[in-house]
Amino acid sequence: MAREQLGRALIVEDDPAWRSIIAEALADERVEADFAETLMEAQELMRLHAYRLAVVDLSLGEAYQPNRKGLEVLAAIRRQAPSCPSILLTGYATVEIAVAALREYGALTCLRKETFTRAHFRGLVQEILASAPIGVPSSEARAVPQQLTDEKAEKKPSALVVDDDAGWRALLSDLISEAGFRVQVCAGLGEALSRLRRFHFDVAVVDLSLVEEKGGGAWGEGEEMGGIRLLDHTHARGIPTIVVSGLSSPRLVERLYREERLFVFLEKQTFERAALLSALEEIQSRCSAESPLGELTDRERQILDLLVEGYSNVQIAQKLVISLNTVKRHLKSIFTKLGVHSRASAVALVMKYREKTQP
Repeated sequence: MAREQLGRALIVEDDPAWRSIIAEALADERVEADFAETLMEAQELMRLHAYRLAVVDLSLGEAYQPNRKGLEVLAAIRRQAPSCPSILLTGYATVEIAVAALREYGALTCLRKETFTRAHFRGLVQEILASAPIGVPSSEARAVPQQLTDEKAEKKPSALVVDDDAGWRALLSDLISEAGFRVQVCAGLGEALSRLRRFHFDVAVVDLSLVEEKGGGAWGEGEEMGGIRLLDHTHARGIPTIVVSGLSSPRLVERLYREERLFVFLEKQTFERAALLSALEEIQSRCSAESPLGELTDRERQILDLLVEGYSNVQIAQKLVISLNTVKRHLKSIFTKLGVHSRASAVALVMKYREKTQP
């Protein structure tokens, strides 16, 4: 007996091998795939079908001349199907392109072909299916594996781990999970920015270098280290950040402490489990001590974070791929739980709490 399909996905990719890889992974999640190789083909398909998600290659049509035509497709998706989450897939993009795809073109995340894994991609698809967009029956969202819904129901603090070394990601993830946190892991800046936009985190554990391969078109080439750039975003969100890095320039560490972008710095060369656990315990106690956010759900915390960043209701709806009415309903609940009556009062309360809990 055939399994019930959970929806359709649009794949905009001119490489048959990659079309096959993506389609097979989507089929495992019960998502049917439609294919396009150009902007016009993608627009025609969007006129014919409603899509749960889209996967778009950055360079289309010219095999030996990398281009950015995929960004035009992302712009078309944002115009024609604003409730359709899109994933940018690329083999050569710079950090600037990745950030632009997330901020300006509304992509959910940016995946590099060099580090692509089916398991990671399927996890992203499961997250997307867990949040039914406008017009999709909620029964479809409930078809997501029970493991994901169980994780959302847990009342544990959440941690973001960002390190481009798979061994360190695994080690840190295990230690932080044992300390009582729900952990999400990322391998680079673009993916981390996407997670920060979509989820609330109580702590971030970051490698400073986030080294990319050198050579033509490598991410981060000639740029400031990705981990340092990421600290700007975690600091702006009031997220205590633990740096675990092989870089140990005294001047750099001193500057980061002085700018209050750093909670604790741990060197990989002399890493001690006890030091990490001690820092996590301190952060955990600060999170629970008279926190005005304690009663908020994960979704409400996401919305409140965006509110603090200055997003309007419409922008919040677009970022989280939910309806405007849903945003208004969550804001009403947030105001009630915080004991405030306006957006400004809610923001002021959060900022006051963050100042009190900063190191």
